[in-house]
Amino acid sequence: MIKKSLLLFSICFISLTAQSQEKGKDAPKDYSKNVLTIDSTINSLYEVISGEKGKKRDWSLFKFLFHPDGKLITSGKNNESKFQIRYMKPDDYIKSSGKWLVENGFIEKEIHRTVDAFGNMAHVFSTFESFHSKTDDEPFMRGINSIQLLNDGTRWWIVNVFWDNENRRNPIPNSYLPDSK
Repeated sequence: MIKKSLLLFSICFISLTAQSQEKGKDAPKDYSKNVLTIDSTINSLYEVISGEKGKKRDWSLFKFLFHPDGKLITSGKNNESKFQIRYMKPDDYIKSSGKWLVENGFIEKEIHRTVDAFGNMAHVFSTFESFHSKTDDEPFMRGINSIQLLNDGTRWWIVNVFWDNENRRNPIPNSYLPDSK
């Protein structure tokens, strides 16, 4: 009788331990430190989309940064050379760009930032350079991210990221570039 009880206890203990370990695997990561400040939120945005060729991105963190109604807004000219914008939810961005980022390598570095904040809202103009690898000497693209954020009293949320890329006709103004000293 004692052997049967001990055997039953052992089986239950092993089963509960396995269930506990399995739950631990599925438990969501705690990303709260990534959204405590404007700096940590913006830095996390750049870090999560950046990586060498073949490096998987933490798309759970990417989605965590955005308000549930948050958007990414890209701008550019269409086939008729008319300026247009395209709105994406974080999942749309992942679907349209995620594979390309991993296959080609994409490192986006912030080179200048201006922040205007009032109450629970902030607007960040963040100038960036993009590389395929950390070893690249020259960026293949530069531009400005216009990032709107909301603080709900506990954390910062990205509400929108609206960006435009630099080109010959649209150079980045000196006021949005690092000081040349």
